[in-house]
Amino acid sequence: MKLTDIKENMQKTIEATQRSFNTIRTGRASTSLLDRVTVEYYGTETPLNTLANISTPDSTTIMIQPYDKGSMAQIEKAISMSDIGLTPNNDGTNIRLNIPPLTKERRKELVKMTGKLAEEGKVALRNIRRDAIDSIRRQEKSSDISEDESRDLQDEVQKVTDDYTKKIEELLAVKEKEITTV
Repeated sequence: MKLTDIKENMQKTIEATQRSFNTIRTGRASTSLLDRVTVEYYGTETPLNTLANISTPDSTTIMIQPYDKGSMAQIEKAISMSDIGLTPNNDGTNIRLNIPPLTKERRKELVKMTGKLAEEGKVALRNIRRDAIDSIRRQEKSSDISEDESRDLQDEVQKVTDDYTKKIEELLAVKEKEITTV
């Protein structure tokens, strides 16, 4: 396993963590809140953004315009069953989601949820590190590399892991500030 592969995998983890953070609401309407919502459409779980046009006409409203009016009920049900905590309002042609202002308790819950997502990202980074170090140790055992090279490579992998862990911490700090700012 090359160092460039390790960095690439860790960068993908950072991007996945950032996408997860984007699905947590901060009091402002954002279409990314609905990224994880899937709708059962003709027996298949389908991402909501492929079934409807999603927009934010103002800072407190998300508007969903289904391409197929027959899917309104399924979309409403999927939003209600999701973990975003918003109630859909159906006016016959559009579904509106009103984003209420966050309470202090809800902000605390969201900060905790963000912390969990950050921890999941860090666990993924540690798994990549573990796999890389196992690979290095196997190479050392099979005498492909020397003990000193093995130690140097393991140190380098640890440095890269620390750098990417720091990036997740920075993303977490930004998101927590976003959530707690009224």
